[in-house]
Amino acid sequence: MSKPLAYRMRPTNIDEIVGQTHLVGPHKIIRRMVQAKRLQSMILYGPPGIGKTSIASAIAGTTNYAFRQLNAATDTKKDMEAVVAEGRMSGSIILLLDEIHRLNKVKQDYLLPHLESGQVILIGATTENPYISINPAIRSRTEIFELKPLSPADIKTALLRAISDKERGLGHYNLDVDEIALDHFVNAANGDLRGALNALELATLSTEPEKNHEDRIHITIDVAEESLQKKALSHDTNGDAHYDVISAFQKSIRGSDVDAALHYLARLLEAGELTIVCRRLLVVAYEDINFGNPQAVERAVLAVTAAEKLGLPEARIPLANAVIDLSLSPKSNSSIVAIDKALADVREGKSGQVPDHLKDAHYSGAKKLGRGITYKYPHSYPNHYVSQQYLPDTLKKSTYFEPDSIGKYEQALKLQLQKFRKS
Repeated sequence: MSKPLAYRMRPTNIDEIVGQTHLVGPHKIIRRMVQAKRLQSMILYGPPGIGKTSIASAIAGTTNYAFRQLNAATDTKKDMEAVVAEGRMSGSIILLLDEIHRLNKVKQDYLLPHLESGQVILIGATTENPYISINPAIRSRTEIFELKPLSPADIKTALLRAISDKERGLGHYNLDVDEIALDHFVNAANGDLRGALNALELATLSTEPEKNHEDRIHITIDVAEESLQKKALSHDTNGDAHYDVISAFQKSIRGSDVDAALHYLARLLEAGELTIVCRRLLVVAYEDINFGNPQAVERAVLAVTAAEKLGLPEARIPLANAVIDLSLSPKSNSSIVAIDKALADVREGKSGQVPDHLKDAHYSGAKKLGRGITYKYPHSYPNHYVSQQYLPDTLKKSTYFEPDSIGKYEQALKLQLQKFRKS
């Protein structure tokens, strides 16, 4: 069975790599390593389909090193032993280890001395941030390089190369791809070159040649859409893109950009992240809206409750309501600023003793210790308020809550606060 187009079109040398110019462009670090023939073990991380395996195979092709590929999760220590033995025979070998974040301690301990001796040049590939997910023992012995999503121009270059390549690509077909269809392959890929190449191959193999046009295979926009079925999301639940979309979602609401917020909501919902959306909406409601519009906060809570009961796809309706409401609402972050200031004091050891009149007095002997004796019960005073000290002596002049004047509710809170602090 023929290997997939994306596999066949992997670069055989570093000059064939598309994108990642910050690593393989002229005078950049990986190109310098290859040209100097001073390869070091490295970890490549980034979203799926953007060239991690391609860079590893291109390095091997350029340096003429033996190249082997294993998966940290599914391949065994015995498989690694075979690679190491081959490296011992040849002097050195490049091992591409997919899903390196899933490398267990047994396999790791076996590999480490061979990395240090240089018999194995490890190129780890992962969609997860290695500074979080990979053991420090591996990190300390590798260079870490972040790969960037490919631009539409990069994707188009690679597709055109595949269309014209007669040895590895589709050049032996009489292929005629409409420009609009080619652009659809490019844009729908969303930075995933592997997905774009595989969709192009599917379109080619599933389209009947036109007998009256010298067996031409004509790829129209309809064929492209059929082959893609669904636009690929730049959103994988294990990689950085997952957290980037969540971050952009909250920041767009905070920044009052309702269109961007709805875009990121759509990406999260299309990826099935209902729980994440609900949690983020509650966070943004209380963190970024709070006293600016308490009614909007209440509506967000109701929308989340409704969404959780409805499930997808109907959940999109109350969630969209909440996103629009919160995005266009007056904003205030006074409550999170206040609690963070209080926490900062506590963490710096600024606690102090609770004043005696506030201490628990519900036990025998409390009065003898002076507990609660001078406490003034506010409900016994006009307007249910009486001035007395509540903070410890060491913090009695501290203030944490500083209200905004953005909304009517917080304006009222500000007036109340001014009255209490003056008394």
